[in-house]
Amino acid sequence: MTTPALLVLEDGRTFHGEAYGAEGETFGEAVFNTGMTGYQETLTDPSYHRQVVVMTAPHVGNTGMNDEDPESKRIWVAGYVVRDPARVPSNWRSRRSLDDELKAQGVVGISGIDTRALTRHLRESGAMRVGISTVDTDPAVLLEKVKASAEMSGANLSEAVSTSETYVVAAQGTRKFTVAALDLGIKDMTPQRMSERGIEVHVLPATASIEEVLAVGDNGPDGLFFSNGPGDPAATTGQVELLQEALGRDLPYFGICFGNQLFGRALGFGTYKLKYGHRGINQPVMDLTTRKVEVTAHNHGFAVDAPRDTATETPYGVATVSHVCLNDDVVEGLELRSAEGSLKSFSVQYHPEAAAGPHDAAYLFDRFVQLLEETA
Repeated sequence: MTTPALLVLEDGRTFHGEAYGAEGETFGEAVFNTGMTGYQETLTDPSYHRQVVVMTAPHVGNTGMNDEDPESKRIWVAGYVVRDPARVPSNWRSRRSLDDELKAQGVVGISGIDTRALTRHLRESGAMRVGISTVDTDPAVLLEKVKASAEMSGANLSEAVSTSETYVVAAQGTRKFTVAALDLGIKDMTPQRMSERGIEVHVLPATASIEEVLAVGDNGPDGLFFSNGPGDPAATTGQVELLQEALGRDLPYFGICFGNQLFGRALGFGTYKLKYGHRGINQPVMDLTTRKVEVTAHNHGFAVDAPRDTATETPYGVATVSHVCLNDDVVEGLELRSAEGSLKSFSVQYHPEAAAGPHDAAYLFDRFVQLLEETA
């Protein structure tokens, strides 16, 4: 016997379905993910903290859940919305069903609704607050709870998902460089990608100071990295100040996703909330430095407001936009160069670690290694 579930958006749009995962009540920002696969990586990505994820693919859970692919130690999404959940998972690595994992971790979800209609509504009206409930099936009552829930704008969330203690991911083979990585919601695959290239990665809490960053390694770090993460970049000030200190010391920097937004703010640019954001593993981006187009993995609801066609003088060097989204011309990357033109720091708005794919952007880790070599 199935348990009825109710989904209500803050504008009053209502969907009736069945409980999927844990029963109960949850609230968050409704967003949609366009990936056809990789749901396990999505669920365990800390940058989805406080978001209720709507899967646009109609059939979810086919491959179950395994112990190799999580990007962190837990599921971070606030809620999960699917149309047709798999009745039986089928994959040689599967250890349990997606439904069982959601229940075990207390993640409230809903199935059996028209996710296409919900996605079209979010595209037209924008990402908004939402509630899912199996305990309160009165739409008017649940709507009032949704309106009383927290908004994503103004939310400083990186410290809530960050590591509490520094840990080290050793370089594979010969150690070439040592990098301080600020964990703003880092995915496990990110330091792994650097480790594969001979980088010893010291993952620091989001609250780390410039003194703690400079204390990394035998003689200080060779570079600084900021990870992906949740929340509003405009509400995150301490990490921007730390980055400005590092840029003032000419410490090479590489940032992804939230790290791109904070890089933009450190350089003096503003950030703004996108109507419904970019989420999924099929977003086309052009690297303006090579004119190549890559298919990339995204999860961001905010973007950097920087001029696409002109360079900007900053206290740290000359900043330019290096990548743009081909769907809507949103800034997807930044570069900082010296007056002589040499690369000092860079960032991208997407996820080049690409778990569960695609791998078009893996070259960015090689670009970081090249930057460290040139500035050593």
